[in-house]
Amino acid sequence: MTAKSTSEQRLPALLAAAVLVAILPFGAARAEAACSASRIDLRTPDGKKTFAVEVADDAAERAQGLMNRKTLAPDAGMLFVYDTARPVQFWMKNTLIPLDMIFADAAGVVTRVHENAVPLDLTPIPGGTARFVLEINGGLARRLGIAPGTVLRHPAITPDAAWPCN
Repeated sequence: MTAKSTSEQRLPALLAAAVLVAILPFGAARAEAACSASRIDLRTPDGKKTFAVEVADDAAERAQGLMNRKTLAPDAGMLFVYDTARPVQFWMKNTLIPLDMIFADAAGVVTRVHENAVPLDLTPIPGGTARFVLEINGGLARRLGIAPGTVLRHPAITPDAAWPCN
């Protein structure tokens, strides 16, 4: 009877170990997916928001931006990445859709939001000093509570990220 009791006691422990071994790879994959170059997370007082992003991290990509696009998915945007924080300004040349421009410092903290930039307008839009600029569909920033103080998370935001990937 003692042998049977020992076997019965081992079975739940073995099952628990098997379940852990089975789910650990999925948990690790989720942790790795927490930050992805194709996605940006925003932490607002109302919670976390996520956008699929295209990254513009060189002069040619930044110059092209979202020009000539007729649509932008509601959960998508473009993240402009500069090597260092610098004074930036944008315009809407050849941009066919209204955009919200979210300017952030080197730590990924939003410093300014310009809402509903007018399509095709050549008037410069000053962003102050920024290292990152996120463009999303016009009107979303207000609707989602994105404002100065919102924190961005993306692998490009290093080394002093306010909300690091790891």
